[in-house]
Amino acid sequence: MASEDEINLLVIVVDVNPIWWGQQAQRDPQFTLSKCMDAVMVMGNAHMAMARTNKLAVIASHCQGSHFLYPSKSWSGEDGGGNDVSSSGDGKYELLSAANNLIVEEIRNIMSKIEVTGNSTDTLLAGSLAKALCFGQEIKSRILVVKAAEDCALQYMNFMNVIFAAQKQNILIDACVLDSDSGLLQQACDITGGLYMKIPQKVALAQYLLWVFLPDSEQRSQLVLPPPAHVDYRAACFCHRNLIEIGYVCSVCLSIFCNFSPICTTCEKNNKSNIKTN
Repeated sequence: MASEDEINLLVIVVDVNPIWWGQQAQRDPQFTLSKCMDAVMVMGNAHMAMARTNKLAVIASHCQGSHFLYPSKSWSGEDGGGNDVSSSGDGKYELLSAANNLIVEEIRNIMSKIEVTGNSTDTLLAGSLAKALCFGQEIKSRILVVKAAEDCALQYMNFMNVIFAAQKQNILIDACVLDSDSGLLQQACDITGGLYMKIPQKVALAQYLLWVFLPDSEQRSQLVLPPPAHVDYRAACFCHRNLIEIGYVCSVCLSIFCNFSPICTTCEKNNKSNIKTN
């Protein structure tokens, strides 16, 4: 069990892809990005309120980059996500109020500045996870991804590098998926020991966050949680970035290709063999 003075950091990465959320608002007006952020803030508040040493960070991930919603450059607290703010006169814990206001302000600024151009509509999730890993170095931390848009196979290599870096640092990755299943996040959760769940009802997001993802790894062993999800371990080919079951692998650099070519385009060596990727 964790000691009372041990810092416990939770980094929440939220997919705020404007294309997906715009379509979602048309499909189901009861569950919008605003409702999603409300649920995320409920979980963040609960995490910080559970222990004095608990810390929080929230990252927004979209099709042009990723940004810290909390803590941000405008945060005036003593540390990033710390609990060094005293209670306010009306009895409300001032840290939670300040964090919520800051997250709302930052998400509004980000969404107003995003300009979707061309075909770049995929959420840059790998970069957001890399930021989360850097923020949580040298302290006990875990990452929760709230995923909306579909996977982007073009990010496969960057994503896998992040997953193995998290495994090496003993950082757990959880995934709460709102729409289509994510093979990349299934692998991330399985490799790092986290929980993967595609929620059956989006409007109940806050309940799932509090029930499934709020407990840390020590507490989960005492709870009855949803069974592990089937993991899609297909790899993405280096030539077209498509997920494949059987392909060709270079025995020198281990690059994977869906079509045979006598020369590896990655290392320019002449040595390939068949491999099953899942």
